[in-house]
Amino acid sequence: MQLKFVLVFLLIILSGASLWVWTGEVEDSVEKVYVSRVIDGDTIELDSGLKVRLKGLNTPEKGMRLHGGAKELLSSWVLEREVIIESFGGDKYGRILGYVYVDGLLVNSEILRKGFAGLYYYERDPYYDEMFGAEEFARASELGIWKKSDNYGCMELVEFKIDEPEKIILDNNCGSELDVVIKDDATHIYEETLEEGQWEKEFSHIWNTGGDSLYVWDEKGLLIFYRY
Repeated sequence: MQLKFVLVFLLIILSGASLWVWTGEVEDSVEKVYVSRVIDGDTIELDSGLKVRLKGLNTPEKGMRLHGGAKELLSSWVLEREVIIESFGGDKYGRILGYVYVDGLLVNSEILRKGFAGLYYYERDPYYDEMFGAEEFARASELGIWKKSDNYGCMELVEFKIDEPEKIILDNNCGSELDVVIKDDATHIYEETLEEGQWEKEFSHIWNTGGDSLYVWDEKGLLIFYRY
């Protein structure tokens, strides 16, 4: 056990990753770091090699509208710059979960405020209210992912069953067949064709029983339906 600790400590020193002391998990801390790469709209890499997942939000996945825009926005703020990160532990992929500040700007909430992400929490933290308010502003202003389709409002959720077997039933009253993208708060994406009338699909272990959102966008990435 002592040898393992020594080896881990040496690896941290050699890699320059002096940001957090290893205790089996990433400890909460506030540190100044240098961003060497922006991986996507909600993930960055530090010059130490550590990756940081911006906490409290989820930007569009690759292939979705605004995926590139979210990455460009984040890059404009943090790429090849020193930033302040407040960490809140890590995730199963070995990334730091944290909030990023640059020149006094909380980057996480600003990405939400500009409509380039949706709120994404397993557990609330002291930043939740600010993040929620930022998303509410974008939604009320119809920015980014909240920009409405011409078909907004003509689709009804008949059933959203989140216990196994999970099921969604939607009623398409838009007057025509629609090609849509259906997504949850996380990274589950389904491209579907909804004929007029009711459409249903069963799922397994997709929708969060503690609360999950349901997004439906049209083929242009414009919002048709949303439900917390």
